Amino acid sequence: MPTEVALLESRALRVEQMGRVDALDKVKSLVMLPDGVHVRTEDVARYFEVSTGAVRRLTDRHQGELTQNGMRVLRGSDLRTFHSDMLSLWGSEAAESYPQAATQLRLYTRRTVLNVAMLLRDSDIARCVRTYLLDAEQDLRAGYASLEHRVTRVESCLAGVGSALQELGPVLNRMSHRLDSLDRRMEDTHQVVGAMSVRLGGVSEDIARLDGRMDDLARNLKDLSRRNRNR
Repeated sequence: MPTEVALLESRALRVEQMGRVDALDKVKSLVMLPDGVHVRTEDVARYFEVSTGAVRRLTDRHQGELTQNGMRVLRGSDLRTFHSDMLSLWGSEAAESYPQAATQLRLYTRRTVLNVAMLLRDSDIARCVRTYLLDAEQDLRAGYASLEHRVTRVESCLAGVGSALQELGPVLNRMSHRLDSLDRRMEDTHQVVGAMSVRLGGVSEDIARLDGRMDDLARNLKDLSRRNRNR
């Protein structure tokens, strides 16, 4: 895990943390200009509770890095346009208290301010921001380690499942063969039952014919009996 000193000294480590602008407001509220995007040198100094001179010296030493992360200097027509935009956003009452730079204005974004926090040594606020970044990274690494451990456990369980499935394969094959045999026997049974049903239908017809013949025989016997009595 990187240390605070490593973060101060290594630009590569700072690049890894540049997306964590939420750390600024976790430590202290950063008051932005009315556009919600920029702050001035004095705003940065106020946030870190240092002098504007300290901020200017730091930005001069690391101008290339800070420029890559959003810092820019406005002059001439760009400066006048920016002031005009800020005044229109600020409103008529607050516009009077808005200080306008005469010749140039250095602007910072949240990303630039975070970059300053990782470079500014003599500021308790900057130190708190760095501590927050490092603690958050440690928690993230711990989360990754826990996740990796859980994945390893799942993989080991899956390995056991794989061997169990291999052992279960022959059993399933035998069960499949037995079920196929049972299906064939059930089909044979259905055919036998069907044949028996046909034969029972024939027997039923034979019984019906036998019943008719018995009725005829009974009537003949009755007639014969009446003729004998009449004699």
